[in-house]
Amino acid sequence: MRALAQVAPIEMPAVDWAATAPLWIVFTGACVSVLLEAFLPRHQRWPVQVVLTGLTLVAALVALAGYALGSPAAVLTFGTALSVDAPSLFLWGTLIVLAIPSLLLIADRSVEPGGVFVASAAERAAVRSGGGPATPAGGEHVDRSYGAPDETPTMQTEPFPFVLFALGGMMAFVAANDLLTMFIALEVLSLPLYLMCGLARRRRLLSQESAVKYFLLGAFGSAFFLYGIALLYGYAGSVRLSAISQAAAGTLASDTLLFAGLALLLVGLLFKGSVAPFHTWTPDVYQGAPTPVTAFMAACTKVAAFGAIARVLYVGFGSTVWEWRGVLWVVAVVSMVVGAVLGLTQTDVKRMIAYSSIAHAGFILLGAMALTPQGTSGLMFYLLAYGFTTVAVFGIISLVRTGDGEASDLAAWAGLAKRSPLVAGIMTFLLLALAGIPLTSGFTAKFAVFSAASADGMVPLVVIALVASAVAAFFYLRIVVLMYFSDPAEDGPTVVVPGAFTTVAITLGTLATLVLGILPTPVLEWAASGAFSG
Repeated sequence: MRALAQVAPIEMPAVDWAATAPLWIVFTGACVSVLLEAFLPRHQRWPVQVVLTGLTLVAALVALAGYALGSPAAVLTFGTALSVDAPSLFLWGTLIVLAIPSLLLIADRSVEPGGVFVASAAERAAVRSGGGPATPAGGEHVDRSYGAPDETPTMQTEPFPFVLFALGGMMAFVAANDLLTMFIALEVLSLPLYLMCGLARRRRLLSQESAVKYFLLGAFGSAFFLYGIALLYGYAGSVRLSAISQAAAGTLASDTLLFAGLALLLVGLLFKGSVAPFHTWTPDVYQGAPTPVTAFMAACTKVAAFGAIARVLYVGFGSTVWEWRGVLWVVAVVSMVVGAVLGLTQTDVKRMIAYSSIAHAGFILLGAMALTPQGTSGLMFYLLAYGFTTVAVFGIISLVRTGDGEASDLAAWAGLAKRSPLVAGIMTFLLLALAGIPLTSGFTAKFAVFSAASADGMVPLVVIALVASAVAAFFYLRIVVLMYFSDPAEDGPTVVVPGAFTTVAITLGTLATLVLGILPTPVLEWAASGAFSG
């Protein structure tokens, strides 16, 4: 009893609720969304979930703006697990504003009647009769959602809490101040994405295959990440990034543990960022996942991955930059070359955009390697600009359809400008932005990142990046040529008139791509307003 009386009381970690308000608002909304999913009747779930998710994102954005406008100093909160500094606030704002158009695409029920997350009529009939889902001899699920009046498609609403949980995980991921918190956030953001990738209504088996591939390769990436944490803990005696930095600057321990741990840690992070040679999941998942999920994943996961990479390199390994930079040079070159060259061989639009994202990951890595304020601002501006353009691109892809669903084959886009000049014009503008043509956000983003890398001594890498950009421009222009200079097939695809949600999502992405290309200074200044801290 005397021994028990001498035990010091456990102190609760300090929590700055104002600084972390956007994070806990998102997680609270996710928990409430799960409860509504469990207790509401099916016919009430869609409108309630859409309103709740939208209000959650708006509330988080308002809380973030209210806190950030006060020019707060960097704080460590939840003990020392999270660092709420200027880059964290910028990345949180980027994630939230990109989640809004992504949510609109996910919630839309006009482009595809009932939405993309609809159980087939055969499955619903089987559920009513107590049997299993009906499948034909080929194994593909039957889709008879346009049958009798009592078979009106009803959207499955599970993706809405998934979106909020994934978003909350991404926000914690970019602000994590220790590697264990970062690993937990990595799993929180990944698991909902694995599930959402397998929920496509059409091409069901392809969707489920992509989800399984993403899950299996994601598990490998997480295992590498966790093993890297173990080695770094053995080296520094702590998982805090600042403690690892101090140990790397002054300890007598063997550097083998340090650099082996960093290598394994980066494998997990580069996998999540679709950086070659850790990119093999990307084309299959982009093609097989429902297009709104692909838009959310392509935009927001890229922000989360590179935000975390930048924090790890800046805070934890800034003192050893000359040891790891050479390795990342090679990785960046491989990613740019793989994305640009293999993108030329693709005949599916979604797979082509996947290889485009791999090439862009190599460009973004230049900003992460430039450990300067200019590199930080260029990196974060690039993530914001690329995210808006990507969401709008996938919104356009969802509109071009045949009787079997989306017309993602490149040949189907021939003569699209004659069928819908507006859609072809917007798609052309967005593709030019991805190629980095002036007066678009893509040009400004590449200029900012390449300038920062050049100023930090990476001129040869910038030259390679410029060549890769020129090569990648060919497969963007190939779509433009198909749309404007080819005759449409008689039985070619049609362009669906989008509903309000998809229209707003595409408009937001397109306007942001234009405005960030013409007036980038305010965003660049905000991105350069502070450094990563730990």
